Amino acid sequence: MNSTNRVVAFLAVSAFASTCSFRILDPAIPQLSEEFGVSTGTAGDGVMWFALAYGIMQFFYGPIGDRFGKYRVLALATLASALGSLAVALAPTFQILLLGRFLTGATCAGIIPLALAWIGDHVPYERRQETLARFILGNIIGVTSGLWIGGAFTDITGWRGGVLFLVALYLIIGTILFLQRSHVPEVQAPYKKIKFLEPILLVFSSGWAWVVLITAMFEGGLVYGAIAYVPAYLQYTYEISATLAGITTGMFAIGALLYVVNARWLIAKLGELKLVACGGIMLGSSYFLYLEGPTWHWAMLGSVVCGFGYYFLHAVLQARATQMVEKARSTGVSMFACFMFLGQALGIILGSFVVDAFGLRFLLWISVATLPILGFWFNFELRKHISRQQQAAAA
Repeated sequence: MNSTNRVVAFLAVSAFASTCSFRILDPAIPQLSEEFGVSTGTAGDGVMWFALAYGIMQFFYGPIGDRFGKYRVLALATLASALGSLAVALAPTFQILLLGRFLTGATCAGIIPLALAWIGDHVPYERRQETLARFILGNIIGVTSGLWIGGAFTDITGWRGGVLFLVALYLIIGTILFLQRSHVPEVQAPYKKIKFLEPILLVFSSGWAWVVLITAMFEGGLVYGAIAYVPAYLQYTYEISATLAGITTGMFAIGALLYVVNARWLIAKLGELKLVACGGIMLGSSYFLYLEGPTWHWAMLGSVVCGFGYYFLHAVLQARATQMVEKARSTGVSMFACFMFLGQALGIILGSFVVDAFGLRFLLWISVATLPILGFWFNFELRKHISRQQQAAAA
């Protein structure tokens, strides 16, 4: 394993911890509702506050990573994530739980975006999607493990046990990353002061960057804003356990792994344009399977299709985000994560109102109707962008 691949493997483990943390309370929503005496929609606010903090902090991590080094900053952020998780695990009230989730989201925010930016610095674009596919393994396993671990701990020891598991995980992987920092190459900004506004304005001055950012925001809201409530929907509809609901929703990872294993072939065979269009169609179809499958077993297929379709769309978005503004790559990727997670927070906020007012099924139908439209819209905009690039190269 060469040095770059070894670093990517470390980053994938850190990403695992981050995405595991994001999803670990999803299967516990009914239990949180009962323990703290809040509605089902309100119990999902733990996901929302995590995503909100994650999005807001991107305005800071991008410039800080560009100035001090992406790997070094994400190593410290991984260690710091143990503190927020500990606050959640020990929370005596729902308000303290939300505060802990906010703190965890604020520290986790520095992990995946800076890892993506580091990969963008050190891996040429022609090999970047394949490298990102390997990195995505950590994200995928984290999403799945968060659902499975969260469901299992909720049934066996209570939801707090799952969060304490994360505290230990952050401490271990954060220490490993920090001790490796002197052996990892960095590309730092030439200036000696942290510049927050200048690189952000550079990103926002690009029309193409706005297309990628807006797409990421809607993707986050429509996919994750709805999937946060899928375990609760399965528990209420089919009267299955939190563990089984978490495992069923976590089958998302099998579809995602199918994409990763076949990424090189899919990219060569379909190309980016077909990938994003097909991704939107599959995502809409997956939520249809959640809703209209005659038994809960159909939700397993829905989760597989959801994971497969999600990475059709998201992998292209992710690769394009690393290339939006090369002079401020860390800030560009951080803004990508900011919009995606703010979209998730907004999706969960609106989803909470929808769930309490119209029910869980209505929320899932929104994703059925809108995700294919999102895929086709980004296909259209990407086609125009590629055409402009070709014209510029020919001039």
